Amino acid sequence: MGAAPVAAKPAAVASGKLDAIPRTVIITAFEPEWVALEGAVKAPKAYHINGLTILTGKMAGRPVVLLQSGVSMVNAAMNTQLVIDRFNARRIVFSGIAGGIDPALSVGDVVVADQWAQYMEVALGRKKGDQFISPDIYDDPDHLSNYGMMIPRTVRVGNAAQPAKRHRWFPADPALLALARKSVGGFALERCLPANEPIPQTRGVSAEAGRCLDHQPRVSVGGNGISGPAFADNAEYREYLFAQFKAQVLDMETAATAHVAYANQVPFIGFRSLSDLAGGDSGPNQSWVFGRLAARNAATVVQRFVAALPD
Repeated sequence: MGAAPVAAKPAAVASGKLDAIPRTVIITAFEPEWVALEGAVKAPKAYHINGLTILTGKMAGRPVVLLQSGVSMVNAAMNTQLVIDRFNARRIVFSGIAGGIDPALSVGDVVVADQWAQYMEVALGRKKGDQFISPDIYDDPDHLSNYGMMIPRTVRVGNAAQPAKRHRWFPADPALLALARKSVGGFALERCLPANEPIPQTRGVSAEAGRCLDHQPRVSVGGNGISGPAFADNAEYREYLFAQFKAQVLDMETAATAHVAYANQVPFIGFRSLSDLAGGDSGPNQSWVFGRLAARNAATVVQRFVAALPD
């Protein structure tokens, strides 16, 4: 049975809450991530706002809101704020795929990072001799090395409890991280594509490509995640990001959602499964083969986590 549709006025016209029940907000970025979780929402009720379909219902007996934000940072930030404004967000969970930049991790692994940064928040420096110089108006407290003319910088933001200051990292909620450490181990993640799931015939990936990973995916809680508005598929840049940010994964949305959650004082945590190695793959980018598998692995861990929530 499909979700019962509920029409909503444009957000610019109607700004009140659509639902008063405190809920765990689960955000996905695009269709495979949404599909991996949609069926787990029981007794769904659909709201249609600004072109989005937002579901309320229960997952593992817990009240939830599920939405697909759209890909990249602006969509993620905009629609995270929308769901906070229109629903009663008890906490925010991001579920989806990512590129792996830590050499210790493999495709299919799920990472639950301690904190998230925006790696393409940069100043474009002037060239002086054989160096690029940061503009004088930017005086970041923790300088990172540049990648060519791109010089990482922090962002200034505050919330009702903290005055505005410069941030590079937006942390996941400590209590949610502690719960993740207790609740998301001890079960097998997906290693092989289902027999009826076709391998895409695109970007140099052939029908003979392997249907199974050569390792058993695992869950890793801790470390750093980074996000930016680019699909990263470059080995050299991957090495730079790992060296400077000491990050495990890279995606296009989570840090934006973490930023908005911080500003609104809503507890946040992100779950990302590696679909590829962000340019470090030995052959073609593996997301074309294992993207849906990774989305399902992230969704599996998220459902375990939601089931462990107290409410």
